[in-house]
Amino acid sequence: MNPVISTVIVNYNAGTMLRSCVDSLLNCPLAIEIIVVDNASTDGSLEALLGLPGVQIIKNPSNVGFAAACNRGVHVASAQFLLFLNPDCSFQPGALAELLDAMAINTGVGMVGGFLANLDGTEQAGGRRAIPTPWRSFVRVFGLARFSDRWPRLFFDFYLHKQPLPDHAIEVEAISGACMMVRREAMQDVGEWDEGYFLHCEDLDWCMRFRQHGWKILFVPSARITHALSVCGKSRPVFVEWHKHKGMMRFYRKFYRHQYPGGLMWLVALGVWLRFGAIAAYYGTRHVGRKVGVSHA
Repeated sequence: MNPVISTVIVNYNAGTMLRSCVDSLLNCPLAIEIIVVDNASTDGSLEALLGLPGVQIIKNPSNVGFAAACNRGVHVASAQFLLFLNPDCSFQPGALAELLDAMAINTGVGMVGGFLANLDGTEQAGGRRAIPTPWRSFVRVFGLARFSDRWPRLFFDFYLHKQPLPDHAIEVEAISGACMMVRREAMQDVGEWDEGYFLHCEDLDWCMRFRQHGWKILFVPSARITHALSVCGKSRPVFVEWHKHKGMMRFYRKFYRHQYPGGLMWLVALGVWLRFGAIAAYYGTRHVGRKVGVSHA
């Protein structure tokens, strides 16, 4: 049977979460092709997949980053619909069918995403959002979103999960790359993932490009996906944060450097790197604290 969906899972030391992710797909009644692209994991997470039917494993000799690994998976995928999925995600019953139905209703829809749930069932930030323009990021970094109740259009927070949950699929500016279903025709029109990003912001880049090419992006609240956020990067938090902030600067330069005054772009860049410095210092302090704690044991 020809697959309806080709799923590309990029794995990097996801541990037991990878098998849970694959099992949630195998339990779905749809015909699914599963492609696991591994970025040189060392935790033995791939061993749990050995012998599973319908699972293809591609091993990269080194960690090439998320975007490049996704593209490698695309090159061997065969279905009309492509599902990009983090290994720390698992589908609740019926969720995958909900995404596929939303995609099939309108041929102008190029990308859909679902309700990303924390382990406690609450909605996660990032599953539905607006594009973080330089101004919106300036508002968020400097805490100006607290004025959004009085001036909502000016001090808009690009995360939408605090807004009331819609009762039907709605069009949004961006969804999360943790779970992203894409129409192959749309991908061929827009182009593949930008491999200039190593980790983080490549999903925003793709959403931006899809909308520039006229493709709609939908958030489907009835499609629930549990996402154990940051499992793959928990052992290297500063490394992850570095690439997250570096990716955001690439995103701004790529799409906004000719649209915003240089002064505002400079302030945004300052805010981005000050934020990274604060986060790096926090993790550094925690690391020193753990070492001191061990020496006193």
